Amino acid sequence: MKPDSVGGKAPSFANSLAAELRQAAAQAPDKPFIRMLNGEWTYRKVDSASDRLAAGLQSLGVRRGDNVSLLLPNCIEFALLWFALAKLGAVTAPVNTAFRGQVLSDAVNLVQSKLLLAHASLYPQLAEVRTTLTHIEQFVIVGGAATADCLSWDTLQAHGDAPTDLPEIDFAELCLLLYTSGTTGRSKAAMIPQRFVLGQAALTIQGLGLTADDVLYCPYPMFHLDAAVMTIAPALLLRGVAAIGERFSVTRYWAEMRELKATVFDFMGATITMLWKQPPSAQDRDHFARLGWGVPLPAWAPQFEERFGCRLVELYGLTEAGAMIFTPLDQPRRIGSCGKAIGPFDVRLQDEYGFEVPIGQAGELVIRALEPALIMQGYYGMPEASLSTFRDLWFHTGDLLRQDAEGWLYFVGRRKDIVRRRGENISAAEVEMVIEQHPGVMECAIIGVPSELTEEEVLACVVLRADTPLDAATLSAFCSTRMARFMLPRYIRFLSHLPKTPTDKVEKFRLQNVGITADTWDREKNQGEM
Repeated sequence: MKPDSVGGKAPSFANSLAAELRQAAAQAPDKPFIRMLNGEWTYRKVDSASDRLAAGLQSLGVRRGDNVSLLLPNCIEFALLWFALAKLGAVTAPVNTAFRGQVLSDAVNLVQSKLLLAHASLYPQLAEVRTTLTHIEQFVIVGGAATADCLSWDTLQAHGDAPTDLPEIDFAELCLLLYTSGTTGRSKAAMIPQRFVLGQAALTIQGLGLTADDVLYCPYPMFHLDAAVMTIAPALLLRGVAAIGERFSVTRYWAEMRELKATVFDFMGATITMLWKQPPSAQDRDHFARLGWGVPLPAWAPQFEERFGCRLVELYGLTEAGAMIFTPLDQPRRIGSCGKAIGPFDVRLQDEYGFEVPIGQAGELVIRALEPALIMQGYYGMPEASLSTFRDLWFHTGDLLRQDAEGWLYFVGRRKDIVRRRGENISAAEVEMVIEQHPGVMECAIIGVPSELTEEEVLACVVLRADTPLDAATLSAFCSTRMARFMLPRYIRFLSHLPKTPTDKVEKFRLQNVGITADTWDREKNQGEM
């Protein structure tokens, strides 16, 4: 499938994140770069502050190629650490701040970091698993005082204004380890090269028609692709402004957009639905936004655009490869389509045997970069998963799409065993693992069911051990202390057995065909039981 021309021309960029920041600080030193509700940081300030942090990290023994774990909410320290580590040639491994228990421990142990920086507000969930972190040798607390076994943030500021003997970073070296939910096991860490970050930023600028005057707003976590790679990095290339919110809030959304003077915003299916369902207000058009981008685009998008006075566009992307399908801005919208392929990629739809499917037929989206280091290098510490994902020299997304005769692509569904809930990809295997830790549970299968907010909700189909007096509210309470809130099943249904194949694999499609039944417990309707 030949990529189409969408939007403007993609800008050029340096070989590394550090080199691009150096150039930006020299060309636009006093221009705002990162804007949050609690302050604004210019290109010069981000460059100099990340230099000081790089010197501090260097004093702790951080070297080129080292992985460093972050457990931080959206804050300026996150961005400064990313740039500081990039200057050293080290790799930022940001952990989902909602992770806890075994899921958190597994994520940190996977990437073998020796240093972990955690925010004081998140330290309690870290403390729960500290003894299980097999590689961590040093801890730094952000936003809190030092302790007997944790250094303070100030420690990193006390080692000079710049690091020494900085390496020349190659475009193919790693820059990020971004966690993405596994389909048959625990979360994986996608290995993201320097050129992936900058190349994806350039494609985002091209596909969305962004300019240097834009203020790019993202209220979603900085440990996700959207905030780091598709908001901060495009702003850097444009010498524009990245406006980062602390978290998504439906009641504060437009007020925060106004305060940050955002012109472009990022949405997800659930969040755009929640905004739409708010009562109409005289302030609905009292903002600077001209464009919102995200997935999926609801059927009532034209009415949203009329009410709020801004355009919505759909695209397709994923953590491992970024976005390479954008809705053409100069063509009429096609309902249900996520757009056309752009950029230096070969994009195809294949059947289960690897043959390209005919026009109009659904097939798995597979991708091949036509230039080096534009998609992930694999999953850290998981060679078998990497080989499986890159089989036949194609990156296999696990997503089913179809294409029309004019090259427009339409998302159909997923082959991966994940549930997509409010912008989060939830590994069914991880949720099942936690539920099956309860002594009263024999086995469990997690499936996604339709949500009134678009995307999906989590349904747990549970088989109890014989003569076990376990109710749904008790099981939900058990889960709430052992997994992230976004992973917590909304629905629980008890079954006598799970449907299985002759080889003992759960036939989840049978569970999905049944869906929500009259005897299914709903957490949102039974909060008082918990």
